[in-house]
Amino acid sequence: MYPETAYEITTLTLQQPTPNPRMLPTEIPPGVQMVTLPGGIRTLAYTPAQAPPAPPVPVAQPIPTWAKTTALLTPTIGGGIAAAGIGLSYAAPGLIAMTDALWAAIALIAAAAIGVPMLLRIGRTTAARGTTTITQNITATGMFGKANGTINHH
Repeated sequence: MYPETAYEITTLTLQQPTPNPRMLPTEIPPGVQMVTLPGGIRTLAYTPAQAPPAPPVPVAQPIPTWAKTTALLTPTIGGGIAAAGIGLSYAAPGLIAMTDALWAAIALIAAAAIGVPMLLRIGRTTAARGTTTITQNITATGMFGKANGTINHH
């Protein structure tokens, strides 16, 4: 099934001495470490690369007070705006009638501000057209005498 290998695999038994029982730490290639096997034998072995340390698990921060307050007030503010909109929709006919009445009142004030002075002028000019005659008779005796007079309106 498998082709014959080109080299022979041999294993050492515990009675045979190892060819290089002691290696200096400087002779150990990178990626190789001295490990102790479950049977107590110490040997050199390739070890997997050290995995980077796991990132620190974030600690749950408490929710700030301002965020809680905002979250609690949001439905209240939205409900208040909705209630105001509903109230305005019910009040709209009355508001329209009030604005019509206010425009009528403004028109009345403007007409009065223009019309009243004109009526007063017309009234003065018609009264001035009629003739009024005033006759005065004054009499006095002497330099420091008392003066007497009469005024007659005709």
